[in-house]
Amino acid sequence: MKRVAYIKEETTFKNNLRKNTGMPSHEGSAISPWLSGSCRRVCLGGRLGPIMNKDGEVGTIAPEMPAMFDGVKLAVVATVLYIIVRFLNLKSPTEPPCLSYQDTPLNRFLIKSCSLLTKEYIPPLLWGKCGHLQTALYGKMGRVSSPHPIGLRKFLAMHDGATATFDLFEPLADQCTGDDVTMVICPGIGNHSEKHYIRTFVDYAQKQGYRCAVLNHLGALPNIELTSPRMFTYGCTWEFAAMVGYIKKTFPQTQLIVVGFSLGGNIVCKFLGENHTNQERVLCCVSVCQGYSALRAQETFLQWDQCRRFYNFLMADNMKRIILSHRGMLFGEISSKRPKMMEDADLSRLFTATSLMQIDDNIMRKFHGYDSLKEYYEKDSCVHYIHNVNVPLLLVNTSDDPLVHPSLLTIPRTLAEKKENVIFALTLHGGHLGFFEGAVLFPQPLTWMDKVIVEYANTICQWEKHKPQCGSGSEQDCS
Repeated sequence: MKRVAYIKEETTFKNNLRKNTGMPSHEGSAISPWLSGSCRRVCLGGRLGPIMNKDGEVGTIAPEMPAMFDGVKLAVVATVLYIIVRFLNLKSPTEPPCLSYQDTPLNRFLIKSCSLLTKEYIPPLLWGKCGHLQTALYGKMGRVSSPHPIGLRKFLAMHDGATATFDLFEPLADQCTGDDVTMVICPGIGNHSEKHYIRTFVDYAQKQGYRCAVLNHLGALPNIELTSPRMFTYGCTWEFAAMVGYIKKTFPQTQLIVVGFSLGGNIVCKFLGENHTNQERVLCCVSVCQGYSALRAQETFLQWDQCRRFYNFLMADNMKRIILSHRGMLFGEISSKRPKMMEDADLSRLFTATSLMQIDDNIMRKFHGYDSLKEYYEKDSCVHYIHNVNVPLLLVNTSDDPLVHPSLLTIPRTLAEKKENVIFALTLHGGHLGFFEGAVLFPQPLTWMDKVIVEYANTICQWEKHKPQCGSGSEQDCS
């Protein structure tokens, strides 16, 4: 019976194989030797079925091969899931910012009143804990559902023939203390008032009763031509100083809150520290996601850790586009007033540059006559000026910022430990100027960064409003 069953199964297998493959039906074909031998396998329902040897004994194929392939699939899936979990940092907890500050009446009042500095910052669950995705979303989209605040563009003639521009936005509500307060804002590298993250912040600040003045970095606006062979640099404060001077002169009763994002944070801190008179009528300053020292950051930007070298390349490519959009004024015949040191600027080296350092060395430092890249970075970094800032100063950074190396964060932390006017807030997540908030997938239009700046500004205004009363009472009344 075993032999008969085997022959029937073999005959069925041959017929199916000939039908599906078109192989010849005669017995002398290559199919017969394939089926002959000491061991023959029968295909049953598309699966490897019984095995019969020459003695007529029937067995089954061992399941090791399918099990092995299933194990490989599981290993691949597990590996992919592990990589996703690690990249998205899903296991990372949410927690309040880590604060560094001295115990003073003002700081106690700030910590008590600014709830965002003591509450958990909760990013979107699925991707918000990944600094790269926070940074990428900021870089690509800026913000979600960004508003369109309406402002008035101002033009200021500079001493070297350059024309500075800034946009002025009037408040849309009463400020919490009823005072006239203007936020003077300096955006990040190559940014201006039309960027989505700036528009979102300005719209929110307007609705909280603040007038906003936003500097457009020299050469950054695509529809505004340069009027001299010079554009914005890492630490030049000339245009920002001109904007602040205009605001002070035009609105003699207003008080100022200084805000800087990324490179703009370096500029505003350097501006306040350059001269004590720059701090007049300034209530406070907020700096977000700056690196404090270009000289110390130089080496870290060439490292592949956290893809920092790749970000360096992207920012260098953006800088090249901005510079080349003004090549007629910067390098052409019309630039008759070109600085002497710009005469040896090699345009071909700009085309081949792959890092900001190469562009800074070949082009940017020469706008102000620096002899070397080291001198340019040393003199244009706020680390040499920020200790002169005496107004309340909030410095905000993130632990997962792919652009700012953790070693640079010792600068604001040490400053907060030495100066009583400084609070350093370090969030666990947020990326570079991301700070998106949300439940699971979709971020909210307003970010944690927008809200914490305004909340800090409101608290400072309230402190200033009641400071005489606090000063006459006990320390307990002010805390």
